[in-house]
Amino acid sequence: MDGYKLEVSQRIKRAQEAIQQTDIDILFIVGRENLIYFTGSTQMECMALLIPREGEATAVTLWLDVGYLKENSAVPNIQGYFFPAQDLVGQCVQIIKDYGFQQPKIGFEKYFVEFKVYEGLRNNFTESDFVNASDLIYRLRSIKTSREVEMIARASEMVSKGMEAAVNAANPGVSELEVLAEAEYAMLKAGSGGSSFRMQVTSGERSLLTHPCASKKKLAPGEIVVIHLGATYEGYCSKMCRTVALGAVPQEQVKAFQLLKEAQDAAVAALKPGVLSWQVDEAARKLIAEAGYENNYLDLVGYGVGLRQSEFYPIIGKNRQDVIEAGMVVDVLLPTIYRKGVGGPRITDVIHVSEQGPSFLTKYPRDLIVK
Repeated sequence: MDGYKLEVSQRIKRAQEAIQQTDIDILFIVGRENLIYFTGSTQMECMALLIPREGEATAVTLWLDVGYLKENSAVPNIQGYFFPAQDLVGQCVQIIKDYGFQQPKIGFEKYFVEFKVYEGLRNNFTESDFVNASDLIYRLRSIKTSREVEMIARASEMVSKGMEAAVNAANPGVSELEVLAEAEYAMLKAGSGGSSFRMQVTSGERSLLTHPCASKKKLAPGEIVVIHLGATYEGYCSKMCRTVALGAVPQEQVKAFQLLKEAQDAAVAALKPGVLSWQVDEAARKLIAEAGYENNYLDLVGYGVGLRQSEFYPIIGKNRQDVIEAGMVVDVLLPTIYRKGVGGPRITDVIHVSEQGPSFLTKYPRDLIVK
C-alpha cells in the first residue's frame, strides 16, 4: 500500500475509534467531501461508504466503477450494483445486515443524504436509531496531515493566479461577470478542479450584500470591487478575498478596509494551538468595537478549510468554544462593516496553524488595491 493509501486507511481506523466512543454502530457516508476523505479518490458518483465499529469498511458503487476504485482507493471491500435492476440503498441495506446488525445505530452526515436513500434505510431499520454524525466527522477532518496542507497550498497558488487575472480585468465599464470569467479561466488553466462555492465579484453598494455573487452590473469609477475566489486541487479547497478601489473612493471605505486588515492581523496572531476560537475572534472584535462598529459586524469571522471551503469545525466566532489545534487550516476574516457609506471592503485568507505559529497559505498581497 502506497503512502497516501495508508494515510487514507488510517482515517477509517480513526473514524472507527471515534464511533466506538459513542453508541453509533456504523457510519453511512454518501457526501462527496467525506467520500474523498475516507476513500482517497476524487472520482465517484452514485456511491456510499459503510464504516462499522469493527471490521473492514465497504464501498458500494456502480459496477462499472468497481475496477477503478480498487486501483485508486484505500477501501478494502468494494461492491458493485447493477442499475436499474439494483440500486445503491438496496445494496447498502444488505451489507449492513451482512455485518450482523439488525437494529443498528446509523451515523449520518447532516446535509448530504438523498431522500430516496434515507427512505430505503428507514423502511428497513428503526428511524429513531438514526444519529447525526456530522460533528464527529468534521472533528476528524479538522486536523490536516502534511499532504493535506500541501493540497490546500497548491489550491492557494491557483487562487492567486485567479486573483491576479481578476484584478487586471477589474476596470470601469467591465461587468462583474466578465471579471469573474477571467479569474475562473486563469484558475482552471492553472490546474484548479473548480471552485467549491459560488464565487463573488461585487461592486459599489452591492458589496454590502451578505452573500453576493457576480452580476451583469458594470464597474464604475469611484467604486470598490470585492473579489472573493476559490479553487480546488485533488478535492481540497482554498479561497481568498481582496478589495480593489477604482480610483478615488470614499475615505471612510479606505479606513474601513485598513481597520479590517488590522483586525485580520490581530486574529491571525492569536491563532495558536490551545486557544479557544472565541479568543481569536475577540482579538479582531476588540479593534472593531473600539472603532465604534461592534453593532455593524458579524458574529462569525472564520471556518475550517479543507475538503469544504467552510467546514463546521472549527468555527471562529463570538462565544465559540472550539479548541484551536496544530494541524488545523482556517480562513480569517470575511465580514465587512455593515454600514452604508462605510462598509463593503473585505479581506480573507487561508491560514495553517502549527506549533511554530500561524502561516498564510494564500500569499497574494493584502493591501487595498488602487487602480
